[in-house]
Amino acid sequence: MTIILAIVLFVLLIFPHELGHFVAAKAVGVRVNEFAFGMGPALYKKQGRETLYSIRAFPVGGYCAMEGENEESDAEDAFVNKPAWARITVLVAGSAMNVLIAILVLSIMFGVIGAATTTVDRVQKGMPAAEAGLARGDRIVSVDGREIRKWSELSAALSGSDDTRRITVTRNGAEKTLSVTPVKQDSRYVIGITPTVTHNPLIAVRNGITGSWSMTRSLFGALKQLATGHVKADDLSGPVGMVSLVHQTEKAGLINFFYLVALISLNLAIFNMLPFPALDGGRILFVIIRLFTGKAITDRQEAAVHGAGMTLLLLLMIFVTWNDIERLLT
Repeated sequence: MTIILAIVLFVLLIFPHELGHFVAAKAVGVRVNEFAFGMGPALYKKQGRETLYSIRAFPVGGYCAMEGENEESDAEDAFVNKPAWARITVLVAGSAMNVLIAILVLSIMFGVIGAATTTVDRVQKGMPAAEAGLARGDRIVSVDGREIRKWSELSAALSGSDDTRRITVTRNGAEKTLSVTPVKQDSRYVIGITPTVTHNPLIAVRNGITGSWSMTRSLFGALKQLATGHVKADDLSGPVGMVSLVHQTEKAGLINFFYLVALISLNLAIFNMLPFPALDGGRILFVIIRLFTGKAITDRQEAAVHGAGMTLLLLLMIFVTWNDIERLLT
């Protein structure tokens, strides 16, 4: 199961990324010489009007080989000969697809597990909510005048102390305010109610978008910590570490696996947009620089810089893979 889920993870991370480049390239008129699903030896090939489509032996991603992507070309439809806006569109499309995958995965996840509403589903007997008169079907409007729009805001409003709260609810179309005093239970303050759960697709998509944004902010925070030395380089992980995480999440349940897919997909999108040679962000930086400097930088010089960047990335990959193996052994 770990092997299957690991393959699913790599396919969901890499193939949509390359598909984004492919679709954008076709849209702006860049010739794609080959578009492949998987890596390694070809199992199946079919020549299209201008693109060779292939399925390769190892289903762990794919690639989109564009004319003039890494070398000079006289072809009018070569990537290198397209306007700056077209090249940037193609380069951004890969990471944009990773963001969409994260939103889609989280939306499906939230659709399956459901989302807590602010409507009360069950009132526990003998608890403060029951004693105060809260009933099933009541919709929580505010706590001490503070508007409640989602269940997590209610939990936050009740936590912290056992002070009496004034909870306003909507019941049968009319508002009613009740005084409730939380009690401490397992280091937190509760009143003894559970929410109604909805599987509304629109709410699931909204939560998928807000969840992705929350993850993105956390990832930028992690990058800042790495840059400032608060996170050590030894803490970085690569593909081996990802497979180890898949194994851990598989034991914890598929919901955790989908959460991991979304997290790593966003991680890939952000990392790929960093202004480093060989990454899409580095290529975009060169497009912008050459837009203002004209032919001061040649295609060959840019290719050499990206080649050096790729070498450094491969060295980084070796380093993080060694980290992963060492962690597994210890």
